[in-house]
This record gives sequence, structure tokens and C-alpha cells, in this order.
Amino acid sequence: MKKKKKTRGMSAGTKGWIILLLLPVTITIYVMAILLWQEMQEIPFVQSLTKTVQEVPLNIVEMEIPEEYISVYKDAAEAYEIPWTLLAAHHRIETRFSTMDPLLSPVGAEGHMQFMPCTFVGWQHPSCGGLGKGNIPKDEKTNPTIIAQYGGYGIDANNDGKADPYQIEDAMFSAAHYLSSNGAANGEIEKAVFMYNRSEEYVEDVMYYYKKYEEQRER
Repeated sequence: MKKKKKTRGMSAGTKGWIILLLLPVTITIYVMAILLWQEMQEIPFVQSLTKTVQEVPLNIVEMEIPEEYISVYKDAAEAYEIPWTLLAAHHRIETRFSTMDPLLSPVGAEGHMQFMPCTFVGWQHPSCGGLGKGNIPKDEKTNPTIIAQYGGYGIDANNDGKADPYQIEDAMFSAAHYLSSNGAANGEIEKAVFMYNRSEEYVEDVMYYYKKYEEQRER
């Protein structure tokens, strides 16, 4: 029976010499890449593209309040004695000013201000539990009488006979109702925000925009 020949790997010394030989090549490639990029930046198209790429994250983070919603915020805020800029901040965080499509989250939060059905209709509803998705019949979800019966926060703001989280006035007045009832009307802004979504990160995000919009309002 023949014995297998043992294979020997590279010695540490050989590996070291290879690394030393490759190092100048690596540095040269790196320097050439930098020089090439600097030359490319002189091209107008590349300058424009670079500026656009740099501005995209900023535009996403610093999205301004759409004018068409401000009157709705103010009406809802006045009705429930809270800052309208707080509603704007929530709207920005919840659905990016209703640009999220669809206005339905994976866990079942609905509409412009992302209400869980049980919060909107009322946790006393027989089907409510867990995260609050419930099993509420469609006709009950928007029925102001049912909502009043089960202690929900849904509001029929435009007096069309329905409290609909997918209708902007109803959604905004409902959010104002919720925030006001949980401390915002008494100046306990952070407490109210936390009750809206029990996450410290969520509170930080909403408060960031709330303060930003307050600063803009005071200018």
C-alpha cells in the first residue's frame, strides 16, 4: 500500500514576502482610483448625479409639511387643544404624509394615522385582544354609534355618518382625540406620543419632527 505524499502549505515567511510584494500594487491602485474619481467629478453630469445622491437621504429625513394638510391639522388640534405641529409630526412618521401605499401596515394598522382597529373602534369590542387587530366587521369599523359603545377614538369629523381612518379629516381628528386624551392637552407631549406607539425610538422620531415644525412655525 502506497503512502500518500504530505502536502506542505506556504511557510509564514513566504506569505509575508507575498504580502510585501502586493502592498505597493494595492496602494497604487487605490491612489489611481482616487485620482480617477477626482477627474470624473469635473464632468457636469457626474457633479449633478453626486449632488442628487447626497440630497436624497436629506430629502427623505427632512420632508416638509404638505400645504394641503395644514388646515386639517389646525382644525383637529384646535378641537382637542393640542399643538397642530404634533399631528404633523405623527403624520410624517406614520405614513410619510399619506404617501405610504397601501395605508395598511403588516400588523393591521389602518389609514392615514395608522390606527389599530381596536384602538379606533374600542378595546371593549368582543373581538379585541393581543395587538389590537381584532375581528371587527367592516360596517362596525366606521360606525360612530358602535365606536361610542365600545369606547374607541374614531371620530366622524366631516359629518358623513362614518368615522373612517382612511378619510383624512376623520383620521386626523381621531389622532388628535387620542393624543389629547393621553396627556397632550395638558402639555404631556412625550407621554402622549409614547401611548400612541409604545417605543422609545418612536417617541424620539416624532419629537424630532415636532420640535422641527415648532421651530418653523415660530419663525
